[in-house]
Amino acid sequence: MEIEEYAERLLQETLAAADTDVDGGLRLEAFTQLVAERLAEAGEFSDGEVCFHQARGVEVSGYALEDSVFHLFVTDYRGASPPESLTDTQVQNSFRRLTTFVQRCLEGYAERLEESSPAFELADLIEANWQHLESVRLYLFSDARARQPLVPNTEINGIPVTHHIWDLERLFRLDTSGLEREPISIDVIERIGAPLPCLRGPSADNHDVYLLVIPADFLADLYTDFGARLLERNVRSFLQARGAVNRGIRDTILKQPDRFLAYNNGISATAGSVTLVRSAEGAPALARIDDLQIVNGGQTTASLHAAKRRDKADLSRIAVQAKLTVVGPETIDELVPHISQYSNTQNKVTGADFSANDPFHIAVEALSRSIWAPAADGTQRQTHWFYERARGQYPDALARSGTPAQQRQFKTMNPTSQKITKTDLAKFEHSWEQLPHVVSLGAEKNFREFMLRLAERPRGTDAAYFERLVAKAILFRTAEKLVSAENFGGYRANIVTYSIAKLVHATGHRLDLGAIWRAQRLTDATAEAITEISRLVFGVISTPSGTVRNIGEWSKKIDCWKRVEELAWQPSRALAAELIPLGGGSEPAARIDRGAATSTPEEEEIVRRASEVDADVWFRVSNWAKETSNLQPWQRGLAYSLGRLATTGRPPSIKQARQGVVLLDEAKRLGFL
Repeated sequence: MEIEEYAERLLQETLAAADTDVDGGLRLEAFTQLVAERLAEAGEFSDGEVCFHQARGVEVSGYALEDSVFHLFVTDYRGASPPESLTDTQVQNSFRRLTTFVQRCLEGYAERLEESSPAFELADLIEANWQHLESVRLYLFSDARARQPLVPNTEINGIPVTHHIWDLERLFRLDTSGLEREPISIDVIERIGAPLPCLRGPSADNHDVYLLVIPADFLADLYTDFGARLLERNVRSFLQARGAVNRGIRDTILKQPDRFLAYNNGISATAGSVTLVRSAEGAPALARIDDLQIVNGGQTTASLHAAKRRDKADLSRIAVQAKLTVVGPETIDELVPHISQYSNTQNKVTGADFSANDPFHIAVEALSRSIWAPAADGTQRQTHWFYERARGQYPDALARSGTPAQQRQFKTMNPTSQKITKTDLAKFEHSWEQLPHVVSLGAEKNFREFMLRLAERPRGTDAAYFERLVAKAILFRTAEKLVSAENFGGYRANIVTYSIAKLVHATGHRLDLGAIWRAQRLTDATAEAITEISRLVFGVISTPSGTVRNIGEWSKKIDCWKRVEELAWQPSRALAAELIPLGGGSEPAARIDRGAATSTPEEEEIVRRASEVDADVWFRVSNWAKETSNLQPWQRGLAYSLGRLATTGRPPSIKQARQGVVLLDEAKRLGFL
């Protein structure tokens, strides 16, 4: 792919994300969001927030705050194809406006801003967290081509500031390199003045292993320079010294540094290649490490960094054992997850950490390639909803589709607006499952939570599931447009997820997803309901309660969801008429999607068995158990509750049915007739 072609692709992706914005404001925000998501996947930071504010002499487009590092973005978006140039003067001006914004925040800029605006929250966050920061990283995002000027590092009120330019060419390299991060290359001799002695293990067909001892200062400085990028993105669960193990590491650093090598398990790392030389003693040593990633030992690395920066600890007496596996590109995707999983002994690495190849996502991907969506708006043209299990699959498939004419046909059958990423899927599902406070944590954190829940309760993946998923996508994306039209002034993402959650809660999951799938659109009644609810939701989100002052932080609290959950809102008569009816046999119930709580065929069979038992039988079991003391008290109570449910014709829950079948079998074994 040529860079001009990539620029056009990025433009179309931005336009699709911004939909039909005319004045360019939403396009700038959409581009900022797209770049922030890419960098979050690449490990620059965990999740970025879009927060556009521009005034005389100041400008900011977004931010990310994690651990003790503040990441601040400013965006120069052109929307031009072919791409334009970004001059050195324009780069300097953008960084100067962003720096001025930070400086004004430290002078009470928040007091001059509207409290319900995202800019107020950001200004307040900067002022409140400044004294706890270790560094500030300023980013310039642009779809133009910069000349890559050297922007010197500076300080703001004693805090070190670094500058990072992500222009079109750098984004192009990131997106077309086949990696989800920019490789980290380390010149060992330049950093510590000498190569690192190492011991090479037995040769293997597709990898080599080196054992070495690393100076702690060297490791801590790497984390200072590269942050979370140094940690393999799917396993970087440790960013702060929180757990008991991490506090133990800190205590050893501060109190018993000479025993650190004996006590600590060290790190496991991977590299794409290394440069070997001979040390002064004639032993093999590492002079350079290319594409370095720490796949286990993130807590050790970050603890050393934190102790050096926060506690001013002397690390000169500390060494860290390391195992470095050099893996070729053809086997890196296979080996790295296993190295991470098998070498991790301090913090459990779950299946969620290696989600790209999870069977669930593979199954959804396969369904998306085979299922045709119904033709919309009376046309005869059917399309696919393209599930992008790994970033870049859509443009890769487009490029492989053949000639320009074939590529146009591919885009007609697979519209960009119908692409679903795995973080999109997590947003759709968690909004439907009434977890808007989790969605508000950000795309990456929400996705990790989704994978943890998926590991606890696997979901069936069939055609019906995929159709419901697409219906949820239509619901979510239509809600985004409706909320944008309300001009709330910010927090669209939070308002959308909360509005959907409230709608699902108020209707008891009875929105007809099948009807949405067939029509490929929402009904007027559903759209009107979302608009109504969004106004109520905005009222709750924009008025934090308790000790929480910031709206963004408030939306991440379950207390915020409880407030929205308690809002007085009822479906209109038109919407009520469209809902899946209650009762009426198994067919309507089977159409109700309860998210993760949706029963499996095995569970449905258990519920059916329990539901077929007459109410009189359950009551007699309860009385018999009370007279004979043959069952536990809770089982007697459950039998009575199941009798009450049977009287009203309501089915038991999966848990009630499962325990009910067990207690009934036990009662029969003990003599109940």
